[in-house]
Amino acid sequence: MLNPHAAGGLLKTWQSILGYRNPTMLLFSLWSLFILDVATASVTVYGQIPLGITSAASPTATVAAAYNDTVLQPPPVPDPAPATSFTLTLQSVNTSVSSGLSIPIKGTFYGFSVEMSVITQLFGTNSSFVQVPLLNLLANIQERAGAVHVRIGGNTQEFAYYVPTLPENRAISKEKADTNNPTQTPAVIYTMDLFYLLSNISSLVNVKWYIGKFPALCSPSSSLARQSSGDNLLGVQVGNEPDLYSAHQHRNSSYSPQNYANEFGELVAALAADVNAPVKSNLIGPSVSGTWTPEMVWDTGFISQYTDSLTALSVEHYPTDNCFPIYGIGVFHDPQTEFSDYLNHTSSVALCAPYLNSTAIAQAAGKPFLMFETNSASCGGFPGISDSFGGALWALDYGLQMAYSNFSGAMLHVGGQNVFYNPFTAPPTNVSKYYEWTVGAVYYSALISAEVFGKTNTSQIIDLHGNDGNIYTPQYAIYENGAVARVALFNYITDPTGASNYTATISIAGGTVPSSVQVKYFLSDSVSTKNNITWAGQTLGTARNVDGRFKGDMNVVTIACNTGANTCLIPVPAPAFALVFLTPEEDIATVTFSTSVYTNTANTATVAASVLATSNGMSGKDWELGSTSPGSNKNGVLRGYHANFAGAVVTALALIICIELALGQ
Repeated sequence: MLNPHAAGGLLKTWQSILGYRNPTMLLFSLWSLFILDVATASVTVYGQIPLGITSAASPTATVAAAYNDTVLQPPPVPDPAPATSFTLTLQSVNTSVSSGLSIPIKGTFYGFSVEMSVITQLFGTNSSFVQVPLLNLLANIQERAGAVHVRIGGNTQEFAYYVPTLPENRAISKEKADTNNPTQTPAVIYTMDLFYLLSNISSLVNVKWYIGKFPALCSPSSSLARQSSGDNLLGVQVGNEPDLYSAHQHRNSSYSPQNYANEFGELVAALAADVNAPVKSNLIGPSVSGTWTPEMVWDTGFISQYTDSLTALSVEHYPTDNCFPIYGIGVFHDPQTEFSDYLNHTSSVALCAPYLNSTAIAQAAGKPFLMFETNSASCGGFPGISDSFGGALWALDYGLQMAYSNFSGAMLHVGGQNVFYNPFTAPPTNVSKYYEWTVGAVYYSALISAEVFGKTNTSQIIDLHGNDGNIYTPQYAIYENGAVARVALFNYITDPTGASNYTATISIAGGTVPSSVQVKYFLSDSVSTKNNITWAGQTLGTARNVDGRFKGDMNVVTIACNTGANTCLIPVPAPAFALVFLTPEEDIATVTFSTSVYTNTANTATVAASVLATSNGMSGKDWELGSTSPGSNKNGVLRGYHANFAGAVVTALALIICIELALGQ
């Protein structure tokens, strides 16, 4: 059921706030969104231009990293080349696997870590305006995983601060960047409406949130801490990369793991003393980046001392950095030289190895272990790598290897226009058309990961080390509800001749293969390509041509197996990823949000404005509007908007969102 309050809405709440005597009328159209097998929903906006900016033509060229058109040369075919035919013999049930199976993994394994300073571009200016393409992109994953996990925070969270209101009713605003921060991320000012914005997103798509311990949340008796809790809040991160505090001049040079543990304890004590704190056991730490090892924090007694307050243990890590070109920090890394390091299985294995001890410690303590922030390289990633098909193969392999290493989740970081590695990027602020978003290749990695693990929360994964452990053709098997269910096959090689295509023969010990299997392929022409990337025959579109909905017909390949020989032969092109379904896949019926928007004469709404203006029990046309675009007061948000729950819900339901359901749209 639609639930726009983070603490959990009740039907009587809707009655008291909206004045409905018959709330069934309100909920009827909204409930349909969740009970239809296949549906699309139109989010209709009237009298408002997205982000309050006048529409302008898309630029024909831009230097923004998110749209960088660098295409690298794919590495040559390895010499010696891997075998092009090999057999994978899988145990039929997990109890027959001698060793190596992971802990149970959820479909929500790969989530997104969103830099706090870009929330308005990606999510919406406030709780009254939610970006429709974002809803679509999140809904795609929700339908495969059951939910989506999103963390907001990053470098900005430590110095973000709360104010009661902001001009133009914005949920957040920015200040001048801290020059001591290597990425020069702007400081952020936020209002209570930030949390209503998150709540309204969760009411439309099943998003669960991790939030940073913003300074205003340091006082657990604050209304922010109380009102931001609830079923949609997974946890509160206490400290973002504390091992870098000294380098960033946020603490003195002697700041140590023990100092961090002591500060963590101060927050725990404050929570314990506050009788009004609704949740006292959802803290997350230490989120170290690598300057300290996790063991340096564990050695302080951190886990045992704060076990009742910890909901998860966390780290953050990037394989390398690309800080030198922008900030003059470190050394220059040539993307062409670095590219090959991302195109083999060794990379993922090596990245996970330093954490194997900590994942074992976390399991012994009964705590999930999270990679709270990662991507291809810090300081925004690399041109030609982070946004390439090869980068997506790497991110998918890395995610599966983390799961095999007993991480419980990982967050792919999302920044602004100035980074290469974004899973998704909103259009520049002088563009208001909803179909002009950009999806980065690694978005597909998160989406496919959700299909790899599914919705049952019982999936276990094992690295098969087949084909003599060749680093260019890694494979995984996934067991679900105790039985072998899926096989994941990678081919990192680019070879247009077809000579590096391989065939994996799947055989099942203690059972037999089915009469046929279904295979979904993740394909592109080369590891270097940024466009022409498809998952099961469908694509989300090219740069600045995305609304979050898949385009094209789905193509799931059915391959006949030989039950007498107990074999299924699966071809894998070079390059490609193949997901083999040994059992029937659950139908995926994504609820998407069509982008029909009334913004003066552009993108005409499918509902008459006069009807919409008097819908939901209020007259939206009678509210005074404030302008944020030249020449029209119709493009602004409401004046006199109140930063409280009633204001958020009334504005969201009465002025912005009109759900129109139609089959087959």
